[in-house]
Order: sequence, then C-alpha cells, then structure tokens
Amino acid sequence: MTTQTPGPFRGLFIAFEGGDGAGKSTQAAELAGALESRGLTVLRTREPGGTPIGEKLRSLVLDHGHGHIDAHTEALIFAASRAAHATQVLRPALERGEVVLTDRYVDSSVAYQGAGRHLGTEAVAGINDWATSGLQPDLTVLLDVDPADGRRRRTTGNAAEDRLESEADEFHARIRAAFLALAAARPQKYLVLAADLPVQELAVQILERVAALLALRQGSSA
Repeated sequence: MTTQTPGPFRGLFIAFEGGDGAGKSTQAAELAGALESRGLTVLRTREPGGTPIGEKLRSLVLDHGHGHIDAHTEALIFAASRAAHATQVLRPALERGEVVLTDRYVDSSVAYQGAGRHLGTEAVAGINDWATSGLQPDLTVLLDVDPADGRRRRTTGNAAEDRLESEADEFHARIRAAFLALAAARPQKYLVLAADLPVQELAVQILERVAALLALRQGSSA
C-alpha cells in the first residue's frame, strides 16, 4: 500500500537518474547554478548519502573491501540511507520552499537492486516507498547512457570503479532497461535525454522543463 505524502510542499523536488557515467552530477550542478542565478534557494544532495549516517552507509555499500554483500542486504542498506535522507534532509528543505536536486533516488534502487540484482522491481519499490513515507520527485531527469559508453566515461584517466560500477555490462544493460521502463510508465513525471548530447544542450533542455514546473507551481499558489 502506498503511503500518502504530506503536503503540498512549497519547494520543488528534482531527481537525476541514469546509469553510472551518465553525467548526473554535471547536470545537477548546471541546473543549480542556473536556478541560483534566478534568486532561488537550491539544495544539492546525493544518494546514497546526504546525511552523516547515509555517508557511512555509502562507503559500506559502494567501497571495495567490505566482503560479500548479498543482494537483499544491499537493497536494505540503500533503503536505510534513503530513509534518513528523506526525513532529515529532503522533507525539511521542501517545507522551507527550496528547490531540491538529488543525484539518485528511489529509481536507482528499483533499477540496480530490483532489475540488476533480480530482486524484483515491485518489491524494491515497495520497500523504498515505506522508507521514504511515499516522498516522490516532482520531476525525474533520466540521462540515458549506453553501458559501454558509461564505462568509458567513468574510467577516463584510469579512474577506479566502485563496487557497483565494476559489475559486467550485462548488469548495467538491465539497469538501463529498468530506468527506461519506469519513465515509459509515467512519462509526465520524467524528462528522458540522451546522455551523449553536449553538456550545454542538455542543460538548456533541463532548465526549460524545470522553469515550466516552477511557473506552474507559482501560478497555482497565486
């Protein structure tokens, strides 16, 4: 059963999703700068992480060297980090009227653990709906990246891959398909863009969509 989100919030909640190497952090930074130049208060955050306990859990689940982590444990670690993030960071910022930009949210768990680890997308979505008390983004920006291109991007300069990034391309292909399926099921809540477009072209398209949402939000509160 889906928990109803208290609200409405005065702020706007944007999630950036996509495979590893898609450029989510770059586009979140571009959007934050553009919105701040318009006088808006913007909170940038990330998952797993965003809180002191979340950052510890991030290290535990992404860094190599912690021994074997089975799929169920992995999914629950991500959900625990997200529960703290939603309660301690996301909801308070939205209640203050800020624009919240998060690098990854629930869709990542649905894609990585639900599809990538074969735990089932509905099961993982249900766990995270409970963990966040039903908090959903106003818009999810999905940067669609081919798994091979994503690996090339994230290993440029001999950068080390984390525990999930280093999984085989077949794992990342399942993740890509899951992200696209989520977007296709609720197209009004997603902006799907090819990650290999020029950075500034992506930034312009994202800002246009977010500006339209802000205008709609401001109009409805007038």
